[in-house]
Amino acid sequence: MTGIREKMLLIIAVFLIVCLITGMIFFSIRLARLQPVEIKLKEVNPMAAAVNITVGGAVSRPGIYASRAGDTLSAVVSAAGVSDNADTAHLVIYVPEKGEAIRPQKVDLNRAGAWMLQALPGIGEGRARLIVDYRTKNGPFRSVEDLLKIEGFGKSVVDKVRDYATVED
Repeated sequence: MTGIREKMLLIIAVFLIVCLITGMIFFSIRLARLQPVEIKLKEVNPMAAAVNITVGGAVSRPGIYASRAGDTLSAVVSAAGVSDNADTAHLVIYVPEKGEAIRPQKVDLNRAGAWMLQALPGIGEGRARLIVDYRTKNGPFRSVEDLLKIEGFGKSVVDKVRDYATVED
């Protein structure tokens, strides 16, 4: 009886060793398949450090915003003043092709803050402040040509601004 018992124990031990070796081989093969794979993405041309971003829609201050390196899309949209009914989960971004004609967003001389007026060609911080001061003292502008009534504004400045400015009631 002892011989049969020893043979059975030997068979069980050999069976367990074979199972252990088979399991180790199976897991090592499976583990080899789980190694990280390197993915190379196609390189794209990086954006220029500063770009003009046109923001419109459900914002209180639509217009053209000059971004700086490090600006986020969220920061630009926030600067435009997101309105209460805006759906910020769905933003539309349109990148025009080179040479594509883009109709510029016009800046309202009667509503724009000094910072927005500075986006107009030929209008720096000082001239923007003069525009705000003039409309505060004299009321709203009736036309873009009313800028000529401000000291320091000549025909050349008004001509530069004309296509980018508007006067609304």
